[in-house]
Amino acid sequence: MRRMLLTVGLALAALGVSAQTAVPAAQAETSLGVKSANVFQLAPGADADPKYKDQTNAERGQVQPGNNAPMWRAVGQGVTGYSSLPKSEAPEAGNLIQPFVQYPGSRLASAGESWRQVRNKIIIPYGAALLLIAVGAMALFYFSKGTIELHGEETGRKIERFTPFERSAHWANAIAFVTLAISGVVMAYGKFFLLPVIGATLFGWLTYALKNLHNFAGPLFAVSLVVVFVTFLKDNMPSKHDMVWLLKGGGLFSNTEVPSHRFNAGEKVVFWGGVLFLGAIVVASGLVLDKLIPGLIYERSTMQIANMVHGVATLFMMAMFIGHIYMGTIGMRGAYKAMREGYVDETWAKEHHELWYDDVKAGKIPAQRSVPASSAPVATASAASTASV
Repeated sequence: MRRMLLTVGLALAALGVSAQTAVPAAQAETSLGVKSANVFQLAPGADADPKYKDQTNAERGQVQPGNNAPMWRAVGQGVTGYSSLPKSEAPEAGNLIQPFVQYPGSRLASAGESWRQVRNKIIIPYGAALLLIAVGAMALFYFSKGTIELHGEETGRKIERFTPFERSAHWANAIAFVTLAISGVVMAYGKFFLLPVIGATLFGWLTYALKNLHNFAGPLFAVSLVVVFVTFLKDNMPSKHDMVWLLKGGGLFSNTEVPSHRFNAGEKVVFWGGVLFLGAIVVASGLVLDKLIPGLIYERSTMQIANMVHGVATLFMMAMFIGHIYMGTIGMRGAYKAMREGYVDETWAKEHHELWYDDVKAGKIPAQRSVPASSAPVATASAASTASV
């Protein structure tokens, strides 16, 4: 008897559990409003309708429940949906995926994917190659030629090459440039050489800090670049002597100095190509990325194009300035000291910038253009003339 009652009780319990389970499932199916169906078996002739491809998502759901192809097709085509955000602040708030475009070097794809292809397959690898080639060329030149030394003995008489204002402008621009270059290299290439060494936590903190430093150093670089351009414009104007200097390669391969004025043709190329041309592109694109240009609509496509232009211009600028930094430090004896202290010896001026030295000797350019910071002897026109005799 007990065994029979136990059996009946278990059967009733099982029925109760199954009933409780079945009811919520049915209610859930009804509340969801979507019935389980195989889209390949339900309404097999639905795609024969001439307007099949033009159906809305609701119309497709009537003949093929669960087939949301029209919705995702619209999303992929960049269709903008409704958004309550103001257009001026969020012009693409209702748009999930950008329209298809083809940037130079990319396949035809959504704009975000095309930008990713250009950045990851062209700018990053070829930019790294450009920088490594520039560094390698300077290293090869240094180990084969060494530092350019003076051939004559120093006289002890100094000529002011850079005034305090000129040096301040140069160093402000140089410090901002180095800050931007280092932070940019870490953000672009750090995951390849830093992340495996210091780990994700420290690398994330470092890149976040450098990204903010990059954004603040950018405007300083822009302002100092304008000051540098205006300050050194007069002495960087092209002259007939520049072509001779370029044709002879500045004498770097013949060990014979080619006469030049205050700045030689190589320095003028850096000035016009790096400071003005590439500098203007870098600054303009950087201001767009920082969203500092008023009245500009900052859509994703605007930022993508600015990012690509900024990356290409900065890589070329860095490659060009690697040579400039080399010649201003270990490449030429006395060049760094000239920018640090402002003065060069008469012998240095005569050997490296003979035409400029001749103008100083003739009195066309004063040997001292600012108030002397010390009592060190400074070459004058008469002293230079006496020394040349």
